[in-house]
Amino acid sequence: MTSRASFKNSRMNFKVQNEYSESKGSKPIREASSILEVLVLMIVHICKKLLFFDTNLKIALYLGALFLLSLIADVLTFPKTYFSRSDNIFNQYFVKIGWFWTLFLTVPYVLLTSYTTCCGKRRLIITAHMTRLFIATCFWYTWTTLFNVIETTYGRCNTRQYTDKISCLKNGNFWNGFDISGHCFILIYSSLVMIEEARAINGWERIKDYIRDEKYYRSVDDKSVSTNPLKNIDANELDTLKVSYENFTPYVRGFLIGIALLQLLWDVMLVSTILYYHIMVEKFISGIIAILTWFITYRVWYTIPNLLPNLPGEGVFKYNKEKNNSVPPSYRKRMSSSNGKHFMGMPLTKGQEADAPNEELR
Repeated sequence: MTSRASFKNSRMNFKVQNEYSESKGSKPIREASSILEVLVLMIVHICKKLLFFDTNLKIALYLGALFLLSLIADVLTFPKTYFSRSDNIFNQYFVKIGWFWTLFLTVPYVLLTSYTTCCGKRRLIITAHMTRLFIATCFWYTWTTLFNVIETTYGRCNTRQYTDKISCLKNGNFWNGFDISGHCFILIYSSLVMIEEARAINGWERIKDYIRDEKYYRSVDDKSVSTNPLKNIDANELDTLKVSYENFTPYVRGFLIGIALLQLLWDVMLVSTILYYHIMVEKFISGIIAILTWFITYRVWYTIPNLLPNLPGEGVFKYNKEKNNSVPPSYRKRMSSSNGKHFMGMPLTKGQEADAPNEELR
């Protein structure tokens, strides 16, 4: 009797310990990705590849094309195409109002991403992020206005009868002036601005994991050392982050796709401008001004610590890291050993997540 009772108690003790260990070790896992979400992520992945092509190499290609291709276009006559017509639909309804289309896509994109990463703090959203687009708009207006003033002030009509550009052109004459290409400027500067602003998407998918893990650790009152970037935000900020991330992510992805398509159109129209409009020096100078303006702002000004505005993707927590550090340590090993069961770091089924190494962020 004693041995049977002892055996029964040992079994009961074992069961209690086992149940405790399972409940203690349970951790929420990523939900299964739907087919639609996988397809959207595939498109987003392609758009990121197009946008985040080596920027330094892209600038070198811009300058090379502006100099060499424009020089060839000054000597040779390229065959006429639809893009050589100034009334083509892309020139009339896109390039001529190019800055409108740039702001049409980047303003809501920056607003949605910054609202999420700043946990709804409006002052930080405006001063640290929306200000960048205001500064870019000021530079665009200043340079294009200056280009027009230079052409108007230092040009002359092909007949001495008229001394101002408007009267000269209105009466069917030709105005001969140094016409720095506003088209080249806006196409290059707008492309570089959109590329920089789109970088807020880097590491975006990881935010969902950070929110899930932080919610779990706070629910079990885990006091261990944490590497989760959300560890220092309060409960209200975490709730705001969760709601805004879930609500805004589909729109963020949609605007990113739009930005990628517009940037691709700008590159096509830049080639068209190089082949058919302006002379080499007018295009090359405008390109240099566009690149220097981008460099001074995004590569110098915005990188200075404690000086507003901030770079895209910066907020009350850090998620937008360099490529090699954009994935939390617990996911790097999981992704490297997934044997094709993951797509861009995301498990395709819940069962696959369970098979992954049980490493934690804390």
